[in-house]
Amino acid sequence: MINLQPYQNPQYFVLLLIALLPLMIGLYHGKRWRGYETIISLVFLFFIFDAQKWPQGVALMGYAVSQIVIVGSYFHYRTNKRYHNRFSIFALAVGLSIVQLVLVKLTPLFAQGRDSIVAFLGISYLTFKTVGMLMEIRDGAIKEFSISKFLHFLLFFPTISSGPIDRYRRFIQDYESVPEQTKYVQLVGKGLHNLFLGFFYKFLLGYVFGTLWLPYLEHLAMLQRHSAPLGISIYLVGVMYCYSMYLFFDFAGYSLFAVGISYLMGIETPINFNKPFLAANLKDFWNRWHMTLSFWFRDYIYMRFVFWAMKHKLLHSRIAMANIGYLLLFLTMGIWHGETWYYIVYGLFHAIGLIVTDAWIRFKKRHATHLPTNKGTKLLAIFLTFNTVCFSFLIFSGFLDQLWFS
Repeated sequence: MINLQPYQNPQYFVLLLIALLPLMIGLYHGKRWRGYETIISLVFLFFIFDAQKWPQGVALMGYAVSQIVIVGSYFHYRTNKRYHNRFSIFALAVGLSIVQLVLVKLTPLFAQGRDSIVAFLGISYLTFKTVGMLMEIRDGAIKEFSISKFLHFLLFFPTISSGPIDRYRRFIQDYESVPEQTKYVQLVGKGLHNLFLGFFYKFLLGYVFGTLWLPYLEHLAMLQRHSAPLGISIYLVGVMYCYSMYLFFDFAGYSLFAVGISYLMGIETPINFNKPFLAANLKDFWNRWHMTLSFWFRDYIYMRFVFWAMKHKLLHSRIAMANIGYLLLFLTMGIWHGETWYYIVYGLFHAIGLIVTDAWIRFKKRHATHLPTNKGTKLLAIFLTFNTVCFSFLIFSGFLDQLWFS
């Protein structure tokens, strides 16, 4: 039986491109056939949740219905003239919106590692979409709510499993319009470029680093763990770099597929990666790596916490508030990845790294005339950032847990 999970094999792409061809012809001639697009979306969602995965499909349907009720109810409450800006109602809406994700994340802790019966592929990214909508509704940025548009946004199948995470207003603006013919031709060109580059990343480089080299290096590192202090050997360093490359090429390849297919459908889904390993510091890195996720956490957790802390004068020092915001942000991100120690340490590592980065930036501003700034110092900054990030990915991989505690 053909595996039709998103972007896993060439057959998926062949079927997808055949299915999208009528939609592309329509867009080229200035028409968006929304009914046909809906049918295609449902068909490929069925492919994801067929056979043994049907319980996930049921969980997804239940999730979609509950989110319609939650987001729609909050929108009508917010736009009612008697609205009194009650934070408790907003907090309740957000709490109800994330409760299924919380159950999915916590179930393995209390059910001997088993998955939750309400879990499905992509639940995290769909939850980020709905929570973002609730926050923008509270801000008054979203002026209308349509069940059909909400479902198209929530269940947009090219991005459903792992993002990128789009924003409702940006998505609907694309969905309600048809690009001019010249622009659409450019989108198709960019989309095909992303698809070919994604194949190179995921199926060639991702395969080399993740399937050919990484298991071999992990095996050698495990063999030498007793003969080297704390298990640290040249093979462990190899695991660090190899896993980092695999993580990037596999995930960036997937994101290129999602963005490329979106472009073919006339939707300009935001890109997720922008040469992250050329970042000059950790703050620059998070402006380049998994950008839609990092920007979501920045806008909806970090910035809102800092604004709330300043409004309530939680601390007098803006620097201290920013530092607490980093800790809250990356601790949340770490726990979201999983409840194991290495995900939490990974989050705290980046929080501390950003605190140090901000301190260094402030120091540089005060002593700008005494510190050299040239191509050499920039290359050194990139080198140090790259190795810092790779070490954090070694923590994230969980291999140290196997190396030290197995």
